[in-house]
Amino acid sequence: MKYFTISELTRSDTARRLGIDNRPPASAVAALHALVDNVLDPLREAWGGPIHVNSGYRCPELNRIVGGTPTSQHQRGEAADITVGTQARNRRLLALIKQLDLPVDQCIDEKGCRWIHVSHRPNRNRRLYMKF
Repeated sequence: MKYFTISELTRSDTARRLGIDNRPPASAVAALHALVDNVLDPLREAWGGPIHVNSGYRCPELNRIVGGTPTSQHQRGEAADITVGTQARNRRLLALIKQLDLPVDQCIDEKGCRWIHVSHRPNRNRRLYMKF
């Protein structure tokens, strides 16, 4: 983990405001390390500048409150929503993810690239690219 921290990947203003304990279990911490090592750090290295994590790990209660799906990979520490500031820059970031052929399970263009959801599973990654 060169560019990202577990603290950054578990931070939630919503959880803090509502008093929700968003500390991940050991299995989610291991999955976050795999996400960073295989996707986020290589992407940050190739991008050459900061990438902001909007949302990483979410405990089930937090996930429900923010409207996440019941099967969200965020709950297992396998996903992060990221941005580099603008939709135009996020589109370039998405293109870079594809160009690098990173081992993503899902890479989702969220709402016209307002942010990008990336996930990585420790075992098999489907390399699915979608738009929502």
